[in-house]
Amino acid sequence: MTNLDNLQAVFEPALIQEMQQFGILQHYNEGDLIMDYGKYIRMMPIVLKGTVKVYRLDEDKNEILLYYLSSSESCSMAYSCCVEAKKSEVKAIAEDNVELIGIPHVKLDEWLCKYPSWKNYVMRSFNERFIELLKSIESIAFHKLDERLIAYLKEKQRLSGSSVIKASHNTIADELATSRVVISRLLKQLENAKKIILYRNEIKLLSAFDSPMK
Repeated sequence: MTNLDNLQAVFEPALIQEMQQFGILQHYNEGDLIMDYGKYIRMMPIVLKGTVKVYRLDEDKNEILLYYLSSSESCSMAYSCCVEAKKSEVKAIAEDNVELIGIPHVKLDEWLCKYPSWKNYVMRSFNERFIELLKSIESIAFHKLDERLIAYLKEKQRLSGSSVIKASHNTIADELATSRVVISRLLKQLENAKKIILYRNEIKLLSAFDSPMK
């Protein structure tokens, strides 16, 4: 039986029972591919533990980080592709060790009519992902890269609950759609300002990180 303790506050008991009956528990290690471009999605994933990164390709085939998914969250784009039997337009990768439950596509519409909490969850997920997409667009269009980098590191800290961010300069550059050289330069500036300490593939955020740059 699948352990869905962290979903008890989200769904009614009868729906939890159906999830335990029909859902498929899946485990992924850090860096594992969960969904890929051009593949059919047969199940809607709900994250139970860990963090998932969701990407999309722009018109020039550059990968853009759309948003993160954490505990109790799901990808509304995966839901849409699953219901409409369309190929995936996104890619999802495990940020760390991830546990999720896959909800079969045959249950998605059925539960909309049967369980109010499921309908509320789906609508809320679409709204939350839409807001995150707007924030991403706003960040790219209006914010300087150093501001986006700081916001990126803060979000990583929030999701992991740790002041040590595990990410290479290349990874950060890819996720912020810039070059490694630029990211390395900005990180070095933050280190010189005594806001972070740089290690190999790790960044430690210091107590002064939240204070404004001089």
